[in-house]
Amino acid sequence: MMRYFTEDHEWIDVDGAIGTVGITDYAQGQLGDIVFVDVPAEGRQLAKGDEAAVVESVKAASDVYTPVSGTVLEGNAALADQPDLVNSDADGEGWFFRITLSDESELEELMDEGAYEAFVAKL
Repeated sequence: MMRYFTEDHEWIDVDGAIGTVGITDYAQGQLGDIVFVDVPAEGRQLAKGDEAAVVESVKAASDVYTPVSGTVLEGNAALADQPDLVNSDADGEGWFFRITLSDESELEELMDEGAYEAFVAKL
């Protein structure tokens, strides 16, 4: 499995043609205590860069963009009752949605972990 990152602080774990999308630990730290997450519905078609989800914290609301194009397989239902999973496990159980990739070449435009860490270090 390979993990990629966007400049908007989303991550995507790719396993074959399936991607799992969330926000980075850096992003959740900037948002603060998360109180609500709205994930996309199963079957929703998304184009790379589309607003896919909304996360609300005590500080602000923020859009989550899809790093790749595809069809939503599922949203993380656990976030409805436990939005703070994003704070406690942003890189794992706090994922937002799973998507079937429609164009795997879009992954080439994303950053690997080293490039993302260098990007964050400049912020």
